[in-house]
This record gives sequence, C-alpha cells and structure tokens, in this order.
Amino acid sequence: MNKKKQKTNLDGYYEKSSVGTTHSGLPVKDYYNPDDLANFDYQKSVSDPGSYPYTRGIHQDMFRGRLWTTREVSGFGTSEETNERLIYLIREGAGGLNVIPDNPSIMGIDSDHPRSKGEVGVQGVPMCTLQDMEMMMNGIAMDQISMSLIASSTQTPVALSQYIALAENSGIKPSDLKGTTQNDPIHCRYAGFAISSPINLALKTAVDVIEYCTLNMPYWYPINVNMYDLREQGLSAPQEVAFGFAMAMVYIQGVLDRGLDIDQFANRFAFYCSVHMDFFEEIAKLRAARRIWAKLMKDRFGAKDPKSQKFKFGVHTAGCSLVPFQPKNNIIRVAYEAMAAVLAGVQSLHCCSYDEPIALPTEESVRLAIRTQQILAHETGVARVGDPLGGSYYIESLTDQIEKEVYAIMDEIDSKGGMKKVLESGWLDAEIDRASLDYQKEVEKGDRIIVGLNRYRTDEEVEKYEEFHGASMASQKVQVDKVKKLKEQRDEKKVKAVLKTLKATAEEDEKNNLIAFMITATKQYATLGEILGTVRIAMGETYDPLDVLTHPFF
Repeated sequence: MNKKKQKTNLDGYYEKSSVGTTHSGLPVKDYYNPDDLANFDYQKSVSDPGSYPYTRGIHQDMFRGRLWTTREVSGFGTSEETNERLIYLIREGAGGLNVIPDNPSIMGIDSDHPRSKGEVGVQGVPMCTLQDMEMMMNGIAMDQISMSLIASSTQTPVALSQYIALAENSGIKPSDLKGTTQNDPIHCRYAGFAISSPINLALKTAVDVIEYCTLNMPYWYPINVNMYDLREQGLSAPQEVAFGFAMAMVYIQGVLDRGLDIDQFANRFAFYCSVHMDFFEEIAKLRAARRIWAKLMKDRFGAKDPKSQKFKFGVHTAGCSLVPFQPKNNIIRVAYEAMAAVLAGVQSLHCCSYDEPIALPTEESVRLAIRTQQILAHETGVARVGDPLGGSYYIESLTDQIEKEVYAIMDEIDSKGGMKKVLESGWLDAEIDRASLDYQKEVEKGDRIIVGLNRYRTDEEVEKYEEFHGASMASQKVQVDKVKKLKEQRDEKKVKAVLKTLKATAEEDEKNNLIAFMITATKQYATLGEILGTVRIAMGETYDPLDVLTHPFF
C-alpha cells in the first residue's frame, strides 16, 4: 500500500527578525558598539545608582536595600467581596494593596443612580459611602498596610476622605497612614470619563488632595500620574513619558499657585507607568524618564532637595498586550514585562493576570501573578544588582534616543501653549486617536506580530476556558439596597448641614481646600454623589455629571 508522502513545512526553521524598529518605531541597527557611545559622559548623563540624574536608579543599593512593593489590583462586587480578596492577597504575600473603584464611583455617581444599573461592582468596588470603606477594610490593619486607592477621577478627594474618616474613627491618625491615591483626573478624559472630568474641576480636586496630604500625611503619596492608561490607548513609549510629564507639570503649577514650595511636595510625587512587550525599549524608557524628571525638577522648578528630583514609579504590566486567544501565552508576556520593570528599577509592581482579557481575575490567576513577582525576586537573581544593563551599548544608546524623542514632544506641547492649552484645543485627543489607529492598522495588517492573535493561531477560533469570574447581579442588588437603606437611616438634617458648609466654603474661594469638610461630610454618611455634586455646583457645573439627578438638599 502506497502512502502519500507529506511535504515538511520548514517555514519555522527559516524565520528571522525582519523588524528594524522598536515597538514605538525608533530605528534599530543590527548591533551596537563603542562608536555609538562616542560622546558618552558617564558622570553627567548616567552616574551611579542613587546619584543625580538617577538614570541608573533612585537608590544606591536598589533592591538589596528593599524589594519593590508587590501589588495586585483588586475590586469587584460588593465591598464585602472585595474585602475577602484583599485578605486573600495579603495571605498570599502581597506587600501592599491596590483597590480600584467601579465605573459609577469613577464617574462620581452613587450605586443607586439610575444610570449605574448594570455597572455596579462589575470591574471595581463601589466607593459610595463610608460604610463601603468600613466593610472593604474590615480586619485589615490600616496603620500597617500600604494602601493604593486607584481613585483617579474627580472622585479622588471623596475616596481619600472616606479612608481618613475610617482611620480616625478607628483611632488612627491620618499622619500614620501609608499609601497612594492615583489622583490624576485630567487623564480620565482619555479613559472614558471625560464628561465627569472638566479641566477646572479636575485641577481643583487634584490640587486639594496634594495640598492636604503634603500638610497632613507625610507617608502618603497624594498623586500617581497615570501614564499607564495613556499608553493603553496605543501611544508610543516616548509619547507615554512626554504626555505624562506634561500633565504632571500642570498639577505642579497648581500646587505652586497655592503657595507651597516645590520641595514641600515634589518628594511625594509618583507615576504609574506601563511596561509593554518591547523588552529593551521599556527598560530604556524608564531610565530616560528618571533622567528627564531629575532635570525638569532641578532646572525648571528649582527643586533643591534630591528627594524631589527622583522619579518614583510603579508599573502595571501592559493589559493591552494580552489577548483572549491562547490565554496562557499571557503568562509569558506578563513575566517578560515584569522582568523589564524590575531591570528598570521599579518601586511598585502589579502583574496582570493571564485571564484579564476574558473576565475578572480568579483567585488562581491572581495567585500566579503574585508568584511571578516572587520568582523574579527570589529565584532569577535580577534583583541582586542595581541597573545590571547599565553600560550596554544598546541600552545607553536607546535611552539617549528616547530622551531626545520625549523632549521633542514636550517642546511641541510648550510651543502650543502648554498642556492645558492642548487639552482644551483637542490637539492631544487627535494625537492619541492617531496613535491608536496606527497601532490597530499594524496589528490588522500583520506588521506587528501578536502570537495567537494574528499569527500562530490554533484551529479552534474560540478556545475553552476552565473558569470565569465576574460580579453577579445579586451583588449589584445588595449594594444598591445597602445605599438606599443607609440614606433612610442616617440623620438627613446633619447631612444637609455639612453639605451646606461644604458648598459655602467652595464658593467663597476656589483655593479653599475642601478635604477637611469632605471628611466631616463623610462621617455623617453623605454619599460620593452628594459630596462631589455639591462641589460641582459650587464650581458652576451640574450636580450630576450625567445631568439626570438634581441635588436632594439644595
């Protein structure tokens, strides 16, 4: 019996890298040598870790002194369900907690708002009232844990007020709290929340938080400029840094206008960065960012304290690099991105869970994300030496190249009147749209290979997944009923009185800091929507960003 001879496919054997640019389009040579560093001045542009301009890291001993903080973003369902996940993360070895609000909270509306239906607790935890914060933090030592409240929108001062109110009610001083509020409401315009983040209100709420924390909370980082969400839109690495720094400078100027000195608050400025799949470009990007930030703080703003000149950043591995097809490939992507973050000298790290393109992370997948960091820290040896790639012909050349690109973009923003102007004119929106479209075209044409998506697909178009995780409709009903019941049981006269004082203070002078008044309102169980809505009215906006509800008291 004759058997038909099959032709052997040797395409894989002859494959080669044909891309002559980085992920961001920067040209790359076949190899690098000393000629690429002909004008290299070690002391001026690089120097040792812990020394200006901090290219090689902000600490001399880097991870030998202290490892990065291991965090995993959490938040779903009710505050009770999120509390269970937080305690689980602590038990599994998380060094700090990350909690993200649900979409209604980010929008600044309550769980019982008519337009909140179907969104409550879906991809974040409701932060509607002090009661939510009480239940979320139940059994967690607030004076010992480092908490990252990923409240980024104009909701931020209310979320911070809830956290402070809970601490004070528990006998803990705000000055003893450690953690971070993201507090970057301007960027929320590009994360789906433009309608609730008008520029003047965004600046007001952000500056209030920075000023209050500077004067009252020495261990708290009041801002974590969110370059990550910008990068997720499809931006290049230089654009991520340039746009993020330009936004940071808007906030800095707002705080300076309040009368604070740069060295009073700049040492608690932090950044939330992406690390994408181009391994060496991402390392070079973060090294360049450290150098640029040090120069900006010293030369443009006159910061004299070395702590003010240090670029402090956390990393979230790139969620947009993950794909739902062949999802376990995402484990490999996350591990490489996390290693790049560590080699770049990260201070805080979140590893995406491999199932994020499909659903909320399961306990199993989030445990694996934590183990990824723990293996990096304790088995690979990458934490033993600060900036181990420093001095590489390629890395140093790429760092210089990215620095030039960042400065060019920032100069263009300055030439157009600064970040606030390009926000108002729509120039930044157009740049983000253009970058996003270019990226999508590259993927669809196959110019940018994504394994399992546009190359090396399996026969099955849709794969089978063992387990899904998501917030249930029952959880949403529990949350909405809880808010309605609280409103019925609280002292309405006291709530009205504190909100009236808040409104009068906000109307008196835009520079009046409102945090202390928000804390008082929070302790009377005024809701997020009521507190923020009161400030919105005082600043000439509608009570409800969706323009559905009117103020219940005024």
